Amino acid sequence: MKINLPQIYFSKLMRAIVEFDLIENGDRILIGVSGGKDSIFLAYALAVMRQRLRKDFSLAALTINPQFNDDFDTNRIRAFCESLDIPYDTVDVDIAGTIEKEGGKNPCFTCAFFRRGAMNRYAVEHGMNKIAYAHHNDDAVETFLMNLFYSGQVHTFTPKTYLDRTGLTVIRPLVYFREDELRDAVRYHGFTPVPSPCPHDGHTIRQDVKELVARLDSEIPQLYDHLAAAMREGALGELWPAVQTRDEMRDTYFRYMGTKK
Repeated sequence: MKINLPQIYFSKLMRAIVEFDLIENGDRILIGVSGGKDSIFLAYALAVMRQRLRKDFSLAALTINPQFNDDFDTNRIRAFCESLDIPYDTVDVDIAGTIEKEGGKNPCFTCAFFRRGAMNRYAVEHGMNKIAYAHHNDDAVETFLMNLFYSGQVHTFTPKTYLDRTGLTVIRPLVYFREDELRDAVRYHGFTPVPSPCPHDGHTIRQDVKELVARLDSEIPQLYDHLAAAMREGALGELWPAVQTRDEMRDTYFRYMGTKK
């Protein structure tokens, strides 16, 4: 297969790789491939970079089968990866059974937790030192808002994350791509994404936040750009001090009341 990227895609990919120093000589990178548009484009893009960068690194791809149904066919994913000369493998993880045992509570958290665990184990067992995920800019903004709305934290994932317990480094080379760009890119390269086997697909908190951002972005000029800018470390302005405990406020309390401890 002759592979190439339009210059606009190459530039965005290169910006992330250079700015966050994502790829080094000797890297053995495991790509998490679900068969969706994002991860398929990531596999293609990294195959292009393997040709174009003056770096000596290798690629492999892995699909985690969560066993939600019997119709999850990975043959097209395998054929696509093999056409890119990327070794491909699958691992079955009974995530569906685990969610059922837990009574359906927090299915997205459970799924993500076990997927990451399976990816990490496979990477360590096969001598990989990095895992590449296809999270894009919309994912980062949505995660930022989800943490703010549901946990009261100003937090999102980073383009490069070192995992102390495993010695692995997670990289996200697509962080400067918008989701619509990836949808167009996959059509450009002629791959029809594999439907997600997740029974909750399209009915999640993330989907709600995605739709909220889209609605507000149509009403508030540059809203999305401002949210993306707010994820940067230098974006924090004045915030309230951290909450004090009763013990920390004790001395001040007694000064106000004019009494001794």
